[in-house]
Amino acid sequence: MRIMKKYITVLFALGLLLATGCKDYLDVNHDPNYLEEIPDAKVLLPGAEVAIGNNLMGWDFGFGGGYWVQYWTQNYTASQFKTLCEYEEVEFATAYQDLTAGVLTDLKRIKTTTADLEDKGLYFVAEALSIFTWQLLTDVWGDIPYSEALKGDEGIFNPKFDEGQAIYQDLLNRVDELLKIDLENATLDEEYDFVYAGDLEEWVRFANSLKLKLMLRLSETDQYNNALTLAFVEANDFLETSAMISGDTWSDGVEGKRHPMREFQQGGANYLSTNVIACKSFIDYLKKNNDPRMATLFSPASGSLYEGAFFGDFDSKEDSNGNGKSDQEDAYSQARFTADMDLIIMSDWEVNFYIAEVYARAGNTANAKEYYEAGVKASLKQHGVTNDIITDGYAKWVNGTQEENIKQIAMQKWVAYANYQHIEAFFERNRLKYPSVNEIDIKKDRKTAYMNFPVGELTISVNGRAKLNGNLPQSPLYPPAVLTRNANALPQKANVGEKVWWNKKTGK
Repeated sequence: MRIMKKYITVLFALGLLLATGCKDYLDVNHDPNYLEEIPDAKVLLPGAEVAIGNNLMGWDFGFGGGYWVQYWTQNYTASQFKTLCEYEEVEFATAYQDLTAGVLTDLKRIKTTTADLEDKGLYFVAEALSIFTWQLLTDVWGDIPYSEALKGDEGIFNPKFDEGQAIYQDLLNRVDELLKIDLENATLDEEYDFVYAGDLEEWVRFANSLKLKLMLRLSETDQYNNALTLAFVEANDFLETSAMISGDTWSDGVEGKRHPMREFQQGGANYLSTNVIACKSFIDYLKKNNDPRMATLFSPASGSLYEGAFFGDFDSKEDSNGNGKSDQEDAYSQARFTADMDLIIMSDWEVNFYIAEVYARAGNTANAKEYYEAGVKASLKQHGVTNDIITDGYAKWVNGTQEENIKQIAMQKWVAYANYQHIEAFFERNRLKYPSVNEIDIKKDRKTAYMNFPVGELTISVNGRAKLNGNLPQSPLYPPAVLTRNANALPQKANVGEKVWWNKKTGK
């Protein structure tokens, strides 16, 4: 979308306003990064949209999710992300700060300004993105400040922590109220909407899709009703075009205008090439099944060969593959991000997979197959590959039991999320428990494990196994500032193995 190029000027204009919002830099009563007066609430929208996308594939969620669902593992020769791979106490503080003090604060200001619904289009988008962001936050941390959050202007400086279950119920209520708004005569300036260029019909589909995600996230709890979810699916229209920041927006040669993963690489730190290598769990699954997306996700280790390393393994001196080199000396595939890569907020493939799962749970395998195939096709299209893996390849739908059908949907979702929606991949793996975890202790019988580890299953971190008693991470700790600055704060979590409330399915 070439029109996206000119949208960047809006961000620059906003940046100038922010930079000059305080004439006296010694005046401590004014935050120079806070725009106290805004000429029009719409100027806050593009920054909020980009910030959501940047955080989804940014420092905390992009790397954290990528490691914890075993797309990647830390390179043997570096150490930046060993904490993630060894299940240490990480808290994702940057994302929490950006999404609350930044995104949600700006969206609140938009909604407050448009609360009389004279500008219904802008209000609708701001509220939809607000619900999305709150869902993201509570899915990551569980119980968080919510009902009393962002109310410093009302004198509430120690907001209570709400239970995740109560937050979810309120979010469902909010999206229901949102969908009642009549948008027939509403408009939204396309230059201030980086996602759908002012197309409010697309935003209604987004809101419907968001509600579906909220409903389905409860699938393993006693609050889930598949009949009601199915009725909602059959009565509404859902996202057909991914909600995203187009890759045409980026300027790879300009600092601050790159895709976030490119920024981490091109900005001087070389985080991708230095610290990220393919995880054996994921790349072996792609290799065995000749998945055409492998070449867009990873670079070859050498020649045309793609190789991955065991997750969280940094000490072994073994020659597991018998090539005469220790595992630490072997070459491994690296994550590949192009300069014009789209930044996804919600994808058309995930929505198709959600709908497929609802039909699978209802026993309607014909419709489950239809939407499953639509999800796979959408993912292949996003990667720019045309190989047919549905008719004759490994992604061909096979009717099975309800659980078998859910598994094949979940496995394709795992692949589709790679490089685009890492934190959602983490949520969905925890919800459905696919890919499943294999109990093999890599450290005790390494060569056997190397040759016989079941393809399509996850392993427990070699160096983090004892940390969580052979379990995978479930949620990060609370950021220290969230606890130390709030008199109503909850006790800190014991470790990253504590589950959020909807994570109920049996298994690891």
